[in-house]
Amino acid sequence: MINLRKESAEIFVPDGASIEDAMNRVTHVGIGAHQDDLEIMAYHGILECFGQADKWFLGVTCTNGAGSPRDGLYGDYTDEQMMQIRRVEQKKAAVIGEYSAQLLLDYASSEVRDPQNPEPLADLVDILTATKPQFVYTHNFADKHTTHVGVVCRVVEAIRELDSADRPEKLYGCEVWRDLDWVMDSDKVQFDVEGHENLEMALLGVFDSQDIGGKRYDLASLGRRRAHATYAESHGVDVTTSMIFAMDLTPLIEDDDLDPRDHVQAHIDRFAAEVRANMDNILR
Repeated sequence: MINLRKESAEIFVPDGASIEDAMNRVTHVGIGAHQDDLEIMAYHGILECFGQADKWFLGVTCTNGAGSPRDGLYGDYTDEQMMQIRRVEQKKAAVIGEYSAQLLLDYASSEVRDPQNPEPLADLVDILTATKPQFVYTHNFADKHTTHVGVVCRVVEAIRELDSADRPEKLYGCEVWRDLDWVMDSDKVQFDVEGHENLEMALLGVFDSQDIGGKRYDLASLGRRRAHATYAESHGVDVTTSMIFAMDLTPLIEDDDLDPRDHVQAHIDRFAAEVRANMDNILR
């Protein structure tokens, strides 16, 4: 049994299975900062599990969503009202995507970013211990949203708390607030997410408080996936109509001595070297 540390936290199981059964069947886990982050960045995991009897996606949303921008119908909503609306929207997405379960940890963003706060880390350790997933999707360290960076820091720390035999096979750092098209192709994970366009539109569209409340994340995310599919290869025809990029963070859970800052800096250095080499070959 998972005992989440916030009294306001919630475990939602869309198909009514017991919490124990819902945790035991999980194969893919998405850990995001905010409501709708999973549907933007971890859609590959959702799609991999959708309609499959032997694959199940678990959604984990770390924060309460209090500080989101709002407009229109939601322009006068208080933080408390927005928190409730966004919780309901996330649970709707879990139903649409047929998640094994959706966990709402309900932390303030500042709590997730705080390296001295042990509770978010402890929750993640318990979740990963209970589920033992094969694949974990989370944010990447180059994201420009500091709460997203806070989440991936806690995720890596949590996995490093596990015995090596209990760690996931793969850890992916996915894109939300900064594309990963700059990562060299040899380093980049390219997820083909073509098909079920109705599903991705439904998952993104259910977050009405965000899409209509001032930010068209639905259109932006679908557009980015299609753009990635076309611009992924300059000298070949498109092989898919929808693609999501990720950074492979697996080395960080295979080598506990590898500093995440060094891992990301190496990606940046290789990108910079490639740009410089292309210029050196052409400039006088």
